[in-house]
Amino acid sequence: MNTTTISAPAARPATRRTVDAPTRVFHWLLALSFLGAYLTADGERWRLVHVTLGYTMAGLLGFRVVWGLVGPRHARLSALWRKLRGLPQWIRGLKAGAPNWRLGQNLLLALGVVALLALIVPLTLSGYGTYNEWTGEWLEEVHEFFGNALLAVVLAHIAMVVVLSVLRGKNQITPMVTGRMEGAGPDLLKSNHAAVAALLLAAVLGFWAWQWQQAPSAPAATENAATVARRSGPAQTGAYDGRRDRKHPSRHDD
Repeated sequence: MNTTTISAPAARPATRRTVDAPTRVFHWLLALSFLGAYLTADGERWRLVHVTLGYTMAGLLGFRVVWGLVGPRHARLSALWRKLRGLPQWIRGLKAGAPNWRLGQNLLLALGVVALLALIVPLTLSGYGTYNEWTGEWLEEVHEFFGNALLAVVLAHIAMVVVLSVLRGKNQITPMVTGRMEGAGPDLLKSNHAAVAALLLAAVLGFWAWQWQQAPSAPAATENAATVARRSGPAQTGAYDGRRDRKHPSRHDD
């Protein structure tokens, strides 16, 4: 008589919730906005896309500040401050020859996040001033400097996450995607706050759609530029007009 053995399904590894949905949506919207803004920085063809993504980054920063004040404990700005306060302790351990590497890793990640958020302020302000022609070309150079600085911080942040994933043997990107980290233990967050995340995503998509609706069509924009050029005339456009020399010949005193 043959007996069939049915093996029980393999148990899923234990996980716990560590990152709420609004923080994850903010993170990926900010990453996509910066990537798109950086790729569309040169050329007039993508100027409106670049400006729209810059406004998006400024709005996302405002949301993160508010969420860092009223959100769950692990998403608050005070949590970053608590990690940064561990710097003196880590330095003392380093001098004693017994540094706490886990504390050092948390410090580097916290410093990266603070630097990312801090650089958005001068980046978006200089971009707004450049777009509205507040000053000369020097402000555009400032805007470019902060854009490259933010890119450097982003690349360093990505490198740090990859290195930590290798050292710890755990994928450090997964919590920013699923909100959960492998390992036993209670959830750090009681609620995922999915409704807030949905509202944030809807607000950003709605803003993008509104900007698209407000954008002038290509033929209309070309026609308006041609009209302005005709009304401006050669004196304002900088074109050479030989009639001006003939009409007002230079005088020579004998």
